[in-house]
Amino acid sequence: TTTLDPALQGFAEQALVAELDAKGAKYGVSQGAFVAMAPDGSIRALVGGRNYTESQYNRAVTAKRQPGSAFKPFVYLTALEKGLTPNTIREDGPLNVKGWKPENYSREYFGPVTLTNALALSLNTVAVRVGMEVGPRNVAATARRLGIYSKLDVNASLALGTSEVTPLEMVSAYGAFANGGYLVEPRIIREIRTRNGEVIFTRADPEPVQVIAPPILAMLNTMLRETLVSGTGKRAELPGWEAAGK
Repeated sequence: TTTLDPALQGFAEQALVAELDAKGAKYGVSQGAFVAMAPDGSIRALVGGRNYTESQYNRAVTAKRQPGSAFKPFVYLTALEKGLTPNTIREDGPLNVKGWKPENYSREYFGPVTLTNALALSLNTVAVRVGMEVGPRNVAATARRLGIYSKLDVNASLALGTSEVTPLEMVSAYGAFANGGYLVEPRIIREIRTRNGEVIFTRADPEPVQVIAPPILAMLNTMLRETLVSGTGKRAELPGWEAAGK
């Protein structure tokens, strides 16, 4: 018995193929992965590639890629835990870190901005500034605390998601944003029975481990919601988007 939702699994497989068909050639992409998870860690849909008969490599669980801006919430979570607030002001402007000059995607700058606006607009220079302010080592520790187990390079570019992780790790870590701040242990098997009905394995619920304090989580989720209201995540403003973790 698994945690998978057959209908969602089917939709996920169709969506991945449709996206690859529509944009794969343009971007030189032939494969993809998909993970959908309930906030308690139950995997509802998991697709490891375009076609299992052609490739059995599970990209959702094994393949490591740079998460890019999806890593920024770990930077801002660290900042909130260090005493900053969603309304803290930081400068969005040209930056030089030992010869490395990160730029915003739009290549424009907004000057003084709140951390909320910086996250909503995915401003790279602010993320790097805040990451350096709180310390890349602390940012890495935050990510590991939430379930990122891949090796993270402790440097300034970590704030922009340059260290490679798996899709499953990212979805699991985001789960803590959605479930009240508890560590997520992904699972897909609920129970195993023999042909005669004998139960030989039952997945026990893990002991809850609080990894984000509720007041901090409330501030972070306020910032994340703004991303869907006025920022780079507007296309994800779907029914039920108010729930955290999307």
